[in-house]
Amino acid sequence: MTIKLKQHIDPSLTPVLEEVYDPEIPVLSLMDMGVVRYAQIIGDKVHIKITPTYSGCPAMDVMAEDIVKAFAEKNMDAEVELVLSPAWTTDWITERGKKALEKYGIAAPLEEKLDKAALLGNEKIVRCTHCGSTNTKMISQFGSTACKALFQCDDCQEPFDYFKCLK
Repeated sequence: MTIKLKQHIDPSLTPVLEEVYDPEIPVLSLMDMGVVRYAQIIGDKVHIKITPTYSGCPAMDVMAEDIVKAFAEKNMDAEVELVLSPAWTTDWITERGKKALEKYGIAAPLEEKLDKAALLGNEKIVRCTHCGSTNTKMISQFGSTACKALFQCDDCQEPFDYFKCLK
């Protein structure tokens, strides 16, 4: 079951939040990643709630610091709260975010059923980010970070990361 992302974000804060990027994937804004759940101005302070991509994600502290810094540069005081429920899912990555991942060389997550087939090696369905072939194989369940798997294309022989479907 997929939980739809419910965001409560003051539109005036969106431009600042769109300029804060995932420290592990510097082409993906936190907004496109879908980790920003709430952003409102209450009194003279910006209150932001973010959800980690997975429990124990080491980048969350950096994300929170980067958000506070981005608002400080606009002379706004901000505080960030971590929200664990509902858990983040790759369904929350925007279409723009998926395109950014592909352009950066990381295959975007497939839907859950296909993801399991790919990670079990049952189907060649993960598209190479270099040449577009689906003649690919998984080299390792874990890539450069825990949320990615390492694949290699059998046609162009290039390795690439695949962002695992997380639900």
